[in-house]
Amino acid sequence: MTLWFVFALMTVAAIFAVLWPLGRGARDQDQGSEVAVYKDQLAEIERDLAAGLIALPEAEAARVEISRRLLAAAGSESALAPATSLKWRRAAAVLALVGLPLAAIAIYVPLGSPTLRDFPLAERERGAGSGMAQSLENLVVQVQQHLEKNPTDGRGWNVLAPVLERLGRFDEAVRAYRNSIAYNGESAERRSDLGEAIAAAASGVVTAEAKTEFERAHALNADDPKANYFLGLAAEQDGRRDDAANIWRALLAKAPADAPWRPLVQTSLARVGGGGVTMPALSDETIAASKEMKDGDRNAMIRGMVERLATRLKQNGDDVEGWLRLVRAYLVMGDRDKAMGASSDARQAVANNAERLRQLNEGLKTLGLDG
Repeated sequence: MTLWFVFALMTVAAIFAVLWPLGRGARDQDQGSEVAVYKDQLAEIERDLAAGLIALPEAEAARVEISRRLLAAAGSESALAPATSLKWRRAAAVLALVGLPLAAIAIYVPLGSPTLRDFPLAERERGAGSGMAQSLENLVVQVQQHLEKNPTDGRGWNVLAPVLERLGRFDEAVRAYRNSIAYNGESAERRSDLGEAIAAAASGVVTAEAKTEFERAHALNADDPKANYFLGLAAEQDGRRDDAANIWRALLAKAPADAPWRPLVQTSLARVGGGGVTMPALSDETIAASKEMKDGDRNAMIRGMVERLATRLKQNGDDVEGWLRLVRAYLVMGDRDKAMGASSDARQAVANNAERLRQLNEGLKTLGLDG
């Protein structure tokens, strides 16, 4: 309340400073007018006559002339400044002083509230997310209404299918993808999208139906990344980990360095133990001891070994194989940022040795960290 009181005082002071001149009388202004000047001249004549500085006839003549001018000036100022102007200025000042705050309050009350609680960022983000979902829902309704009238519009099905999938309406997305293929023709991308929607409807399981779609996509384009990834996932789910590793390894070998799906494939490859992505070598005694540990203790032991390896490499950075083991370890643990940091440190450490730098770059390339 103190803050609002200070704001109110500041507002009143500002209004008062602006409107104060409107409420003042015309006395000060009259002091510099023609009437005041002529009055002063009449008084000065009287003083000069009393002091004997001017003769009586000259004084009378001057008095008559100045009085004539005084009457003319007084009549002119009365016509220009009505007697009621002061009253209206004061009324306007009072109205502004009282009316402006009341108008501000009348506007603020329906639009704002000082007691309104804060709206946290998390709630705002959730609100924005719900707003986006609502926009997508509205888009779906509009496209569906269009497709009811134009069921063979392949472009409409192309628009509708991915939106339904994003909203989690997988069964409807499968139907939309099938219609897209029917009215737009077959392509590896459309077959892969259909297979992905079928797998999503099955909670991520690559069913026989989904696998068939991925195989059709692979037949249309052997390098289709989505088809190859899910075919590897199907092999992993069937227990054929080596086949999954081979599929994903081949996919990474052909993938661009900046492909957005590289981390996903690398993580999957690490999960099945393929591509040479293994943990740092452990002694037989350490392996035997780790088998008796709980998962948490075993992970802590492995992380401790990785940190010791990182510390050793900071002291002696010439060990290219050690750097590659460290990067592989970070990738296996799912810490890609540390893997990138370690690869950068490794390049700096061997920058003065062309052969070691070449070996390091080749090793990093096999791990998908080229460039």
